Amino acid sequence: MCGIAGALAGPMDVPPPGLVARMLVAQIHRGPDGGGMLADGPVVLGHRRLSIVDLSTAGRQPMISEDGSVAVVVNGEIYNHVALRRELHDKGHTFRSQSDSEVVAHLYEEVGDRTPELLRGMFAFAVWDSRRRRLLLARDRFGEKPLYYARTGDTFLFASEIGALLADERIGRDVDLAALDAYLALQYVPHPGTIFGDIKKLSPGCVLVVEPGEVPRVRSYYNLADRARRGPPPATEAEAIASIRSAVEEAVEIRLMSDVPLGAFLSGGVDSSIVVACMARRSSRPVKTFAVGFTDAGATELPYARLVAERYRTDHHELMVDPDMTALLPSVMRHHGEPFGDTSAIPTRYLCEMTRKDVVVALSGDAGDEVFGGYRRYVWAHVADLLRRLPAPIRAALTAVMRAAPGGRLRWLRRYARAIEQGEATGYLEFIGHFQQDERTALYTPDLARRFHNDQTAERFAALLGAMPEGASVDRLAALDIQTYLPDDILTKVDIASMTHGLEARAPLVDHPVVELGVRLPATAKLRHLEGKALFKQAFADLLPAAILSRGKRGFALPTRHWLGGKLHAFARETLLSTSARSRGLFQPKAVEALLDRHRAGEDHGERIWNLLALEVWYREMVDGRARFVADLKRREDQATAAVESLAPS
Repeated sequence: MCGIAGALAGPMDVPPPGLVARMLVAQIHRGPDGGGMLADGPVVLGHRRLSIVDLSTAGRQPMISEDGSVAVVVNGEIYNHVALRRELHDKGHTFRSQSDSEVVAHLYEEVGDRTPELLRGMFAFAVWDSRRRRLLLARDRFGEKPLYYARTGDTFLFASEIGALLADERIGRDVDLAALDAYLALQYVPHPGTIFGDIKKLSPGCVLVVEPGEVPRVRSYYNLADRARRGPPPATEAEAIASIRSAVEEAVEIRLMSDVPLGAFLSGGVDSSIVVACMARRSSRPVKTFAVGFTDAGATELPYARLVAERYRTDHHELMVDPDMTALLPSVMRHHGEPFGDTSAIPTRYLCEMTRKDVVVALSGDAGDEVFGGYRRYVWAHVADLLRRLPAPIRAALTAVMRAAPGGRLRWLRRYARAIEQGEATGYLEFIGHFQQDERTALYTPDLARRFHNDQTAERFAALLGAMPEGASVDRLAALDIQTYLPDDILTKVDIASMTHGLEARAPLVDHPVVELGVRLPATAKLRHLEGKALFKQAFADLLPAAILSRGKRGFALPTRHWLGGKLHAFARETLLSTSARSRGLFQPKAVEALLDRHRAGEDHGERIWNLLALEVWYREMVDGRARFVADLKRREDQATAAVESLAPS
């Protein structure tokens, strides 16, 4: 686990002096245990290290093949590295370390661009092939590890975080307004774009190849639907339960690989509880578990986490906090590098900060809802699908009653009526969207409203759904979430929050055999009696307290409705109606003020207001404050460079 960065100049040039060093400074939190750089003609590769496997100096990166022709920087963990190492050794490769990252260099020598297809794990890596004078980038199948890139002039840049790319002052500040529109709809910017017009995300399951001075070429190496179709679904319910149990237990077991202290996030939900139960059954010592709660957030999940901790006698740690939202939000936006509106980023930051005091690696339950059908929206989508099949007059009468529901508190019912009446993609956005298209255009200035008279996010979702095979709503929408919400929201949030504190987070339920199994399961294995994760819960029923299995789903989000109507209302009003916010030319001030007033009067617009706050704070930190950000990197560069080992090709 670490941060990677690099620059590839034109064929007769070299990257600007000190650029990659500054990019590493911007990511030093991702790798506090050291760093390294390699320069070879037009390329410079950089690495910041968080030591997890092979703590010796032999595990430093960049890593170079025996003959010096291949160099790699890797961010992540390769869980099948022992088996791959054995195969490569038998083929004559010589290893200098026990690091899982070194396997990538030797595997590339054997199979070239097929390397990521043979890896099991979470990863983003770069390979410099000096013989072919080409750079290969790859990202894991579902986007656990981030990888951003940009091209300025003849120079190609890549890094683990957007902030590292902004160390190059040649990259423009221009905001991609289509990305901004998508952000307001989704609370995140979807791949392959970012909020900056000059910066892109490498999409999950993709490789990128670029030669000096050339345009990058991107292709997909992994397609979930194709992979899932290669294996038949379990023949019986008993077989399905056994398959789920076996796949998840193995995924947890291989993620216990570590030469440093390891623990687990324990929210008290089904997914994290199952992960902890599997860990405890394979550990000779008490598992270290970590949970966080808020002093004024109403109901807390801590009692449920304690039930699991007591059952498995874990070394349990809890933290009750009264978060300073106004102080923490700027830091969250700086580390994300683009606006990110998921309020659970705040508690996740607190959780990771506490966890890092005791361990360096933590397992999580992320992706259980997407893989095994746990979100309530899948239930609502299933019911909507049933209602669409009613005779037209009955359906019309029913939706008319819903649309007539009065008051702000029943806004959800009016939106549900719209979801029933609309197509699959637009209807789904009614469930998950934050600002619907009409709500966005009502906020926008007239020029911006005209620009986005079509809902581009709905069009994108419709295209993704159109490429999927026909099937039950839960299957199609879960597959959509795995392509969109999982990598761009859930996994991004956890990566940024954990790496901000030099903590490695591992998600067993994102293991690709687990995900492929989940996709092959029939809808009836996921939804049963309008309850999600039916067979997943059944597969582990003997390991969990009954209260965990029967409890309703509760998210990790903040109580924005309460806080933004109370103690944070003044902060929101001052920020969103400030001179700087008005100067952006994005929103009509009267429309923003009306939204704040309606929320204060009792309607729930907490998440929408939070999204606007995150956007404005991001503007202040990463657009208005860009010069200050770069100047700070330059001040820290000299000191950090002294601690970086410089390499030359062998």
